[in-house]
Amino acid sequence: MAKLGVITDGISRDFEHALSVMNEFGLTQAELQFLWDKEVGDLSDAQMNRAQRLVAAHGVEASCISRHIFGGLALGDLSPTAPLYQEHLAALRRCIDMAQALDCPLVRIMSFKKEMILFGSYGAEEWNVAQGAWDKACELISGAAQIAEDRAITLAVETGNNAITNSATLARRLVDEIGSDRLKVLWDPANALYSTERAYPGGYDALHGCLAHIHLKDVVVEISKATIACRQLGAGAMGPYLADIATALQADNYAGSISLESVYRPPGGSFEDGFRASVGALKAMFG
Repeated sequence: MAKLGVITDGISRDFEHALSVMNEFGLTQAELQFLWDKEVGDLSDAQMNRAQRLVAAHGVEASCISRHIFGGLALGDLSPTAPLYQEHLAALRRCIDMAQALDCPLVRIMSFKKEMILFGSYGAEEWNVAQGAWDKACELISGAAQIAEDRAITLAVETGNNAITNSATLARRLVDEIGSDRLKVLWDPANALYSTERAYPGGYDALHGCLAHIHLKDVVVEISKATIACRQLGAGAMGPYLADIATALQADNYAGSISLESVYRPPGGSFEDGFRASVGALKAMFG
């Protein structure tokens, strides 16, 4: 059975307050991204010790350490020896340290900056494809996967709407080509709507055997206008898919975590108000 939680800074960067709100709604899985004034991987020793105490005191578990490792990096500027790539690997190591200190099973990574066309044929491979981008992404993420293997932790590469793996289909292809048992997928089906991938059955079916973690939010996308608007969970383009995803996860005995990604902010309200508007649907469908 899935375990329910939230990316805590979607409630508040005041970590203690976010955990108290989680307790209010009976959520047990705290995904950590920004705590107080820092992104995970940058916490001071004092902040790290405080985070450990608060997690224990509130009786929750850390589900994923979610720094934006590799997020938005242009592949053309990178190589295995590039200083910027090495900086992100150093941040990955710090996040692994944090995960292990909190008994957390997962560290999130991203997959560089999106390229619109990665594959082609009948001439398109010469004129339209971002040549070499996919192979370079695989090479660089393989370096991160090797660190995960050495440290005995699992990396979850996210389906990001601005990333190389902008669909479940591409994330599955990346995992298969790299071939590491320590690399799985963090599925954000709402992000993949921007690549026109249907969340169910297509997106869900692509991830059998490599699904490690799930983000749920709801959005309305207008790709031709380069526009996205957040909505209360169930009130946007994800609405028609949520019940089917919940049923499939239960049938497949999914035992990982689902994080509500609280990025909806109602008019005149706060992100915490958006969380409170959406958490009931999360619990009703996936609890």
